[in-house]
Amino acid sequence: MKSRLTLIFILALFACQSKHKKQEVGAVTKVSPAKYKSSKAVSAFNNNEDIDEQKDAYADYYIVVVDTGTNYYLLRDKMFTVKQSTGIPIDTMDRHYDKSKDLIIVPDTSSDEIYAGDYFPRRYPSANLSLEYMTVYKPDSKDKTIGLIAGIYEKKNSADSALNIIAGQKEAFELKSKVYIGCMH
Repeated sequence: MKSRLTLIFILALFACQSKHKKQEVGAVTKVSPAKYKSSKAVSAFNNNEDIDEQKDAYADYYIVVVDTGTNYYLLRDKMFTVKQSTGIPIDTMDRHYDKSKDLIIVPDTSSDEIYAGDYFPRRYPSANLSLEYMTVYKPDSKDKTIGLIAGIYEKKNSADSALNIIAGQKEAFELKSKVYIGCMH
């Protein structure tokens, strides 16, 4: 039985690592905004695993935030205005707001059954506008607070440059965040 569990663990670990290596910039993972705080600290394979063993599952990124709020539609309209004034592209990652679920989701009809009908955040560096739940980047944010994100950057000077591009937005700010980039399967 022990060797069977070890084999399952090794296969799962290999599958998880190979998927992670193949992900491109802008790759995503499924996670509910309300569950994110607890899910990012739990190992997919061993709930007793020490968090230090997951240090490679996190990256320090700089997040540029244009504005925050709880009204998806106001922030979406602002996103289009910022795109027009700055030229920063929008990448919704095929997500939309579902009123009945009160959640930004991947369509229920998505071919990816794991992520269909649920939220998953932008977790990798990209210079795109998108609407994200702030708890992903700032865990002490109120649940369901949406951030109009103007990009995720590996280097502070890149984030500073992006912040300068949106300088006309008085609510804009930059934050350094420890973002979970590990496997979520």
